[in-house]
Amino acid sequence: MSVGGVVLLAAAGSNSGGHTGGMQMPPMTGDMWMPMDPPTFARVIGIHLQPIPVVPTLTVAALLAYAVGVGILHRRGDKWPVSRTIWWALGIVTVLGVTANGVDGYGMELFSIHMIQHMMLSMLSPVFLVLGAPITLMLRVLPAGRGRWNARRLLLRLVHSGVARFFTHPAVTVVLFLMSLYGLYFTPAFDFLMGRMWGHNLMLIHFVLIGMLYFWNVMGVDPSPREKSKSLAKIDPTMLRLIEIFVTVPFHAFFGVVVMMSTKLIVNYYHVSMFGIDPMHDQSVGGGIAWAFTELPTLIVIGALIWEWQKSDARRATRQDRQAARDGDADRMAYNEYLASLARSDERHDARSDSMSR
Repeated sequence: MSVGGVVLLAAAGSNSGGHTGGMQMPPMTGDMWMPMDPPTFARVIGIHLQPIPVVPTLTVAALLAYAVGVGILHRRGDKWPVSRTIWWALGIVTVLGVTANGVDGYGMELFSIHMIQHMMLSMLSPVFLVLGAPITLMLRVLPAGRGRWNARRLLLRLVHSGVARFFTHPAVTVVLFLMSLYGLYFTPAFDFLMGRMWGHNLMLIHFVLIGMLYFWNVMGVDPSPREKSKSLAKIDPTMLRLIEIFVTVPFHAFFGVVVMMSTKLIVNYYHVSMFGIDPMHDQSVGGGIAWAFTELPTLIVIGALIWEWQKSDARRATRQDRQAARDGDADRMAYNEYLASLARSDERHDARSDSMSR
């Protein structure tokens, strides 16, 4: 659902449409910009930074750090896939698209706009960022060194540590991902965080990080702690990733339905009628956004997994062809000899059976 569609749906529940000077504002402490004019498509997507643009600043820093890493590789003469750079750039753009414009301001006044922000930061941006393979880039950029302690070795130790294996276990990532919905909106946590400048920014950062943690293993682009997990070694990695996706989809859709069908406000923060828009109607629109938004990221993830699966089969076939060229197809010949030996054994067994019967 587009931002423009949400604005129209929210406006459909409006009792009045003029400027709302002197209106009551949601309870917010801290230096935050909250618009006073009714939302329009141009106002919602228009660039407007907060007085302290925490998330946009961190996002631009991440873009610059990635660009520096790619530049280092190019100066070495090493190649870095253009597709990964594009994915990372798309992730950055989608984060800025809901934190550096009117979405962030109106999201503190309308539940529907906030839900767009939440879905983008937790379900779409992380997919793009993970496909950019930032861990792989860091491992290729950081010098190996000869000492026992160096940045590259520390990063590898962190990735394959017991703590990382725990937090990347499928059961843990699924619970953390779903708790960003159920644990946030159905407890007092949302009202507490949303009413404070630092809490609001912490919540947005949380959406991105939890999304990246979840999709890190689902996409399987970067090195993962699961590679050394004995409990998961017997499960096909691609099948495990698909299971993780399909386990979360119904819970996510159910959350949206519950919010749409709720007869009371699920969070107290949005109890104020902003711009003449009925809070219950706005909440219903937000629930519809949460329900509908599941499809796009799921299709992207499944498409990426199928593409990776096909590439993996192609690489395996190429390795087998090269091995056959080196050893004269010894494996196939050995297998054919094994089948021939079975046939000879059957013939001898049949011959003995015939002689005994006579």
